[in-house]
Amino acid sequence: MKLETNQFTQALKKSEKQVGFWLSLRNNLAAEVVRTSGYDWLLIDMEHTPNDVSTVLTQLQAVAGGGSTAIVRPPWNDTVMIKRLLDIGAQGLLLPMIQSVEEAEKAVAATRYPPRGVRGVTGTSRANSFGRVKDYYDRIEDETAVLIQLETRSAIEQAIPIASVDGVTGVFFGPADIAADIGKLGQPLCDEVWELIMPAAKALMAKGIPVGTLVGDANFAAKLLNEGFTFVACGSDLGVLANGADQLLSTVKEKMS
Repeated sequence: MKLETNQFTQALKKSEKQVGFWLSLRNNLAAEVVRTSGYDWLLIDMEHTPNDVSTVLTQLQAVAGGGSTAIVRPPWNDTVMIKRLLDIGAQGLLLPMIQSVEEAEKAVAATRYPPRGVRGVTGTSRANSFGRVKDYYDRIEDETAVLIQLETRSAIEQAIPIASVDGVTGVFFGPADIAADIGKLGQPLCDEVWELIMPAAKALMAKGIPVGTLVGDANFAAKLLNEGFTFVACGSDLGVLANGADQLLSTVKEKMS
């Protein structure tokens, strides 16, 4: 058995647009609902949800075979957590709050086996189909997406050197935390946030480095993709559920006599 090609990782290398969706409900059935929606990538979030390794596993199992690449955001840039997530089959990782070249190097090292990194070795895991994938060790570095999340003004100012760390697949801007960092808490789509993000994003694009983000506005997501962003998540299961429920109730009440 051979390791499957990570379509998301390879698409980023070719600068092909990838539309994503956030999974925050920590529920395998909810993940299964969107499995065949057609998104290029699905992000299973641990940073801002009550997910743990076992609930992430059930969601990886739920979305498998649906055509979307499963990316996991761990709670922190933690070497042990990264190892465990890769072992259960995460096809990529989004590492939050990276603030320096050194932190980016640590993140990449956690995804690499010695001598190139510090990832612990196990012979049988879900990631290598319990020992059946014979080329796993040879190819997994090239297939795993390592995405670095920049969430402060200071990190954005270091975007190029951070992104240039060997092994970084792409750079993800976190507009909500950037907004908070510059005194615009709760305003991730305000002009000041994007006036800070866009010059750094364009500088990265000019060097051929894939750039991504999450926005809750479909029109703005399309705009960013048209302007050169490579991977953009356009919403979340929590957002769809909350907005859908609110709109449904509002429509019924408007039509009641």
